[in-house]
Amino acid sequence: MPTPISRFILALMLLPFLAGVAGAQALSFPEIDSALPGRTDVTYLDLARMVIPDLAVGKDGLYQGGSPIEMRDIGGPDSGDAPPETSSLSIVEALPIEAGGKERLALLFDLGSFADGAQGYAVLALYDVTARPKLLDAANVAVDRETYFQKPGKLSVGAGDDILITTSSHSNSNQNYVIASLIMVAKDKFKLIDVIYMLDEHVCAYSRTQEVTLKAVADGQRYTAIKATVTDATGPTGDPCDEPPPKVASRQISVTYRWNKTQSRYIKDSKAFEKLSADNTKRF
Repeated sequence: MPTPISRFILALMLLPFLAGVAGAQALSFPEIDSALPGRTDVTYLDLARMVIPDLAVGKDGLYQGGSPIEMRDIGGPDSGDAPPETSSLSIVEALPIEAGGKERLALLFDLGSFADGAQGYAVLALYDVTARPKLLDAANVAVDRETYFQKPGKLSVGAGDDILITTSSHSNSNQNYVIASLIMVAKDKFKLIDVIYMLDEHVCAYSRTQEVTLKAVADGQRYTAIKATVTDATGPTGDPCDEPPPKVASRQISVTYRWNKTQSRYIKDSKAFEKLSADNTKRF
C-alpha cells in the first residue's frame, strides 16, 4: 500500500504544475476534513463517506474505514481486483469538471494495494455539489498499484464536456509501468474510452521513456475527436557504464478517437497502442 510519505511526495511532484493553473477548476489535493470551496456546510470527508460510510481518522492520522460501497470496475465485470475489506485514505484528489453542460466534481480516492490484490483499488467518484451533495456515480479505476489523475486530469471535448485522465503505475528496480485510462462522463455515468499501456526503462547507459499527451481536435461532432500521442524516447544517461550508450532516438505513436453517434461511443482509428503494448510486453 502506498505510504502517506509516498503520496505526499506525489503531491509535491504535481505542485509546480498546479501552481501554473489558475482558478477553482484546477486539480487539487485538499485536506480531507476541509470544506468545499465556497461552502461551510460540506467537507470532503462528507463526500468520502458516501463511498466509505464508516471512514474516520485513526491514531496514526490516516482516515480508515471498512470496505467501500458496491461499485463496478471501469473496465468491465472481468477486470480489476475485489475491493479491500478495510480502507485507508490519506490523500483526496479533487477535480471540478463539466459534463452535459453541468458543473460536477470528480474525486479520486486511492485505497492502495493490499495482500490479495495485484492492482490495488482506486475509487473515482462523481458528485453534484451545486446544492445538497449527491453521489452520481462511482467506479474502481485502478489498473495497477497506485492510481492518480494524470495532470491536468481532464480535457475539454466540447462546450460543457470534459473527459478524465487517470494513471495507474508501479515500479521495480529499473522499469516503471504506466497505464493511462481515458474516461468520459455520459448522463452522469463514467464510461471508459480506452486504456493505454506504457513502459519506462532506466539502466546505467540509457533511459527509455513513454509519455502520452492528448489533444482535442474539432471535427463537427457532438464530442470533439481526441488525438492521443505516445512519445517513445531513448537517450543516454551520461553515467560511466560498461556498455556503450545508444543513439538518441524518438518516435511518436498516435491514435485518434472519434465520436460515433450511432454507437454512442468513441472509436479509435487504429490498433497502434495495442501493438505498442505487445512490444513493451517483450521487454518485461
